[in-house]
Amino acid sequence: MVTMAQRLEALRTERGLSRPALSAALGFPKTAMEKFETGRQTPTQDQQRKLADYFAVTLPYLRGESDDPAQGDSWLSGNVPAEEPVQTPAAPPASKRPRPAAVQEDGAVFSALLKSPSFQTLMRTAALEALRSPQGQDLLAKAVRRELGRK
Repeated sequence: MVTMAQRLEALRTERGLSRPALSAALGFPKTAMEKFETGRQTPTQDQQRKLADYFAVTLPYLRGESDDPAQGDSWLSGNVPAEEPVQTPAAPPASKRPRPAAVQEDGAVFSALLKSPSFQTLMRTAALEALRSPQGQDLLAKAVRRELGRK
């Protein structure tokens, strides 16, 4: 998987820009791109939007969540036709098993969970079901109106 730092370096070098030149072009501090590309600092949401706009790529592509610079395909945006009925898996019965005593603090357990195909399918199904609900449709409509108002 590509990291945001790697993606930023690749995009910058494709354009033939130096780190300070790109920082200056975007109005960032002089050493910002060096910090972003070395992973010592993560760009803020606003900085990520500016970078994505500058390079004409989507935020998921910039973050390394997608390999397509034009589409925001991440594992959440599965290609499910609108007509296809979504079947939600039944909730498992409540378990009385004790939770693991220690969870790794470095996020390895969470990363493994996110990469699990069954978890991705479950999350995609839940997200699509929520977005297809009346409340989800209202949220989508408001987001579209807000985005159209910015342009």
